[in-house]
Amino acid sequence: MAYWLVKTEPNSWSWQQQLEAGTTFWDGVRNRQATNNLKAMAVGDRVFFYHSGSERRIVGIVEVVRAFYPDPADPTGSFGMVDLGVVEALPRPVRLAEIKETAALAGIALVRQGRLSVMPIDDEAWRVLCAMGGAQV
Repeated sequence: MAYWLVKTEPNSWSWQQQLEAGTTFWDGVRNRQATNNLKAMAVGDRVFFYHSGSERRIVGIVEVVRAFYPDPADPTGSFGMVDLGVVEALPRPVRLAEIKETAALAGIALVRQGRLSVMPIDDEAWRVLCAMGGAQV
């Protein structure tokens, strides 16, 4: 199993909307590096759900339930999407400021490449972030 983080503006797609939907597609990614990360996702991979914008915090965990497939809204056929299903809300959202203050997380893409919308999270960072948020997974 691999670990990831996806970012969304809460006014575009919020954690509450994800909870209500249960499972939905993750579309609209138009950056090549982020698209390559989507392509690398496999069914069963776990994913942090991050609110960007003014919130800047990890709020939940989802799971890949359908691997990469073409995005029908992309006329070029270059981009795609995955389907994500809810696993759990974090009992305590983890703010970006806390992440940046944690030495063990200094190397993650969220700190190094702040604008990337889909990024890998290594095993150790996953454990640290789950502990910070009180996750049960």
